[in-house]
Amino acid sequence: MELLAGVLLGAAVVLGLIGTVFPILPGSLFVAVGAIGYALWAQQTPITVAAIVALIILVAGVGLKYLIPARAVSGDVDNVALFIGGLLGLIGFFVIPIVGLLIGFVLGVVLVELLRTRSLRQAIPATKCALTAAGISILVELVAVLLAGGIIITAALVF
Repeated sequence: MELLAGVLLGAAVVLGLIGTVFPILPGSLFVAVGAIGYALWAQQTPITVAAIVALIILVAGVGLKYLIPARAVSGDVDNVALFIGGLLGLIGFFVIPIVGLLIGFVLGVVLVELLRTRSLRQAIPATKCALTAAGISILVELVAVLLAGGIIITAALVF
């Protein structure tokens, strides 16, 4: 049973990492569920503490995932462009699995910026800025998922 619990925890962390790099699955959520599930199964204080620390890191990561990129694009990209880009990215994900998310996001931002500025010359830099913000967002969440996953897996191996 201990091996099964460890394998499930490892699978949750791996799925969390995959879901963070390729925004298909909710990466932080997988790691959080894995950490909570393992802590409930193990019922040991050090593992529970590790799970709590991992959850705090994940919550901070999710918050920073939105705050840091928002500051990076404030004023450079219209919020409507980001919203439409996200919406078209979501649609694109289902039309063209995996890469459709990126294609739809870029297309949405370019189209809105083109309509807003009436100039491709101004729309392209705004789109680059939006892509940079999306990359920063993924990177922030990836760091949080790596830290949280590393903490709970280390606790599982040590205790």
